[in-house]
Amino acid sequence: MYSLKIKFGGENFSALKKNAFLYFIPEDESFTHNLRVITGRHNYSLTAIQEKSFVNGKNNDVRFYVSKPDEALIIVKKYKLNEDFSSDFFRNYLSAFLPTLENEETANLIIMTPDFKLFTPYLKDEQYFYQSICEGLIYGNYSFGYKSDKKAEKKLTVTLIGKSRFIKKAVEVSSFVMDGVILARRLANEPSSILTPVELARIAKKELSPLGVKCQIFTEKEIEKLKYGGILAVAKGSDNPPRLIKLSYNPAQSKKKIVLVGKGVTFDSGGISIKPASGMSEMKADMSGAAAVIGVIMAAAKAKLPIEVMGIIPAVENMPSGKSMKPGDIVFTSSGKSIEVDNTDAEGRIILADALEIASKEKPDAIIDIATLTGACVVALGEYIAGLFTKNQQLSDKLSIAGKNTYEIVWPMPVNDEFKKLIKSDVADVKNVGKRGGGAVSAAKFLEYFVDKNIPYAHIDIAGPAMPNDLTHYTQKYMTGFGVRLLFDYLLNASLE
Repeated sequence: MYSLKIKFGGENFSALKKNAFLYFIPEDESFTHNLRVITGRHNYSLTAIQEKSFVNGKNNDVRFYVSKPDEALIIVKKYKLNEDFSSDFFRNYLSAFLPTLENEETANLIIMTPDFKLFTPYLKDEQYFYQSICEGLIYGNYSFGYKSDKKAEKKLTVTLIGKSRFIKKAVEVSSFVMDGVILARRLANEPSSILTPVELARIAKKELSPLGVKCQIFTEKEIEKLKYGGILAVAKGSDNPPRLIKLSYNPAQSKKKIVLVGKGVTFDSGGISIKPASGMSEMKADMSGAAAVIGVIMAAAKAKLPIEVMGIIPAVENMPSGKSMKPGDIVFTSSGKSIEVDNTDAEGRIILADALEIASKEKPDAIIDIATLTGACVVALGEYIAGLFTKNQQLSDKLSIAGKNTYEIVWPMPVNDEFKKLIKSDVADVKNVGKRGGGAVSAAKFLEYFVDKNIPYAHIDIAGPAMPNDLTHYTQKYMTGFGVRLLFDYLLNASLE
């Protein structure tokens, strides 16, 4: 869409040609006065129709053009501070607003940022308030596809005007974070014909190595030598070989070490337990957990967070063939623990078993896995919220707060040991699926079995919010990149402790 540049312009702005000005005013007792101040600044009087539709009607914004002193488009957006207002308001609005400028002759958008004091009941952090504005603009500038009639990018400079000393830092940090989000979205949206396990590993190394992130890529032969049987079992049905990706961001003087594990199934047909054709195309994004891990490590490295972050990504393709893993098979992980395969479409947890054992050997301060793991979690929570499974209350609280801050919401789910009965096997240490009821919980209990009990651990099931949904404007059209902002916020706060 645009070659987009966002910058801080201080309290005042200089006159530029082909401007667009965006104002926000609350719909309260001072609404009419504030509107007159804005129109007066631009030597304009609203028409009777504009007055009726905007001031007294249901229209939430008004646009008008002025020619003096310079040609400009003026947009005024009204909002209500009530029970329907959320911390995502500006991010969501601006993600929809930016594409509406495409047909306008403007090279500069000037946003008159609102005073943070008005929003303290809804947002606790002033910098993050302004950061959400920047994030909305970048979300609104995202597109993906391979259409042959792709338009040339226009240049657009967005200048944030305001008194707050936090705006400049917010512009900088949002750039780092959204670079990670955009990378995650790009990976999740790529068709599986392009994004194979080998290609996922190549892109991770290409994007992260220049940032000082150590990238180790293990080939199929190396995976065999290390006896990562879960990865090998799922991958053997495909002509595309697996990869194990280990990423390490290790800044000097880091006091904590967090290991992030991401499910990297670049396409999930279900294997021998094949999925229905309807909706199978979305299974190109069954590596959204892996994409989130790659994206958040990019953001952490760019932001130079003072915390060690390791990413472990088992990358495979789950396909049916004469070589495929079959129901009834027994799979052995690197630790020697055995898995009875009851359903080959519950493959993500099998590859994560190896990855979580690798993570445990690192002896980190915490392990967090993120995965599009179960349709059962979508049944339980819908498409908008991720399931959070952990026995560690402190870790649960921190991730829940990060979810609330970023509007990438997670919801604590039960992890009672009684659910172990659902995955009990008569022939192996554990079975890869239980009964239909409580499917998301039994999957979490399966993963928990492969984690060192002495390490704080959380599993985040993003099967719903990773996919396109109608929660916000920026989640409707493409795979969402869910988890990058959530985990970055968690890592940022962990680095400050």
